[in-house]
Amino acid sequence: MSVRIAHNLKLIGRHDAGGAPNLGEGTAMKIARDGRRYLYIAHENWPVAFSIFDVTEPRDPRMVWQLKLPGPHARGNSLAMRGDTLLMAYQVNKYGLKPAGFQVYDIANPVEPREVTFFDLSGATSQGTHYISFMDGEYAHISTGAPDFESKHRHDHQIYMIVDMRSPSKPVEVGRWWMPGQRVGEAEELPPRHEGFLDVGYRPHHTLSYPERPDRAYIGWIDGGIIILDIADKARPKMISRLDYHPPFPGFTHTCLPLFNRDLMLVTDEATGDHGRDWPKRYWIVDIREEKNPVMIASMPLPDNFDELHRIGGRIGAHNIHENEPEPGSAKLENTVVTTWFSAGLRIYDIRDPFRPEEIAAFLPETPEGQRGCRISDCFVDDRGIIYACDRAKGGLYILEYTGKQPLN
Repeated sequence: MSVRIAHNLKLIGRHDAGGAPNLGEGTAMKIARDGRRYLYIAHENWPVAFSIFDVTEPRDPRMVWQLKLPGPHARGNSLAMRGDTLLMAYQVNKYGLKPAGFQVYDIANPVEPREVTFFDLSGATSQGTHYISFMDGEYAHISTGAPDFESKHRHDHQIYMIVDMRSPSKPVEVGRWWMPGQRVGEAEELPPRHEGFLDVGYRPHHTLSYPERPDRAYIGWIDGGIIILDIADKARPKMISRLDYHPPFPGFTHTCLPLFNRDLMLVTDEATGDHGRDWPKRYWIVDIREEKNPVMIASMPLPDNFDELHRIGGRIGAHNIHENEPEPGSAKLENTVVTTWFSAGLRIYDIRDPFRPEEIAAFLPETPEGQRGCRISDCFVDDRGIIYACDRAKGGLYILEYTGKQPLN
């Protein structure tokens, strides 16, 4: 495998994902009782929902299980894991189709997921679940449609929902929230819509709630910006603050990752337009010492030779970051940030000084044959410091070893 850029990162392993490489934005690692390590990765599109890789030896990754989708109308875009429970989100491309919601699996045997139940959210106004998180093993936090929620605008069809998973065989919705003005029949109005292809919707993407602050949810609300919710009463979430910085920047706030020990939040804006037509899409650092008034204090510097990479084509700009999963096997990073930039590859930043983030490592493989630019879309860092980079198109899984002097911590 040829590599175009490798600064302080060494490619030590790769897997083509079994000929269905379009790896999406859901990754989780399970350390089995015998010490073996299994990486679960959601696929972005047909024909596969998710795959399981044995990465005990990262230089020799092996696929041990793979689940096909029921048809090209469905996608398995996101998954989440805690203990022996795995949740797999399913979204469909038209209202009314199935499967739409999320599947619950028992993974006590890590390489033979056992179906427990399906939480069905299909209906005449729902495309199902786009994103799912499950940090505390008790409540799932999802971005989803619902059969009893009809949006005023076709782009605004998903809401934030909290699902009680304490009995994995009987998931129960306990709360939901949406921006006032999203729903048909409401008198409130949403903020002005973005113009043309830049209108990607007032709806949630990442819905993160961590065990350190189980009374808070940190949500990227796409064109609605950053939203912090009080979920102490899970039946009645309340907004604490919303920071909307687009316009002037184009929308699609994607991930809002709190760093509790530092009173900071890392925020990503997803690049969605080919050839960077929706640029700029960047990574931001936000001061959340006063959570009612979050303040942007910095953005990650552009990758070197960004203009040249921009000309290659395909998506280019920010997407996702390592999310500090609380499960054993996941790295917990506070001073460094591992990010994905689609056609600009994977980049690592030192944020010890949050006002002056610095790039300390970069990786970009040569573009796979038949593809316009790489699509490095998601990443995961394990507690050994091994980095896993997922290509949303044809590149598959890249496994990297960090070789820089500044530790990943």
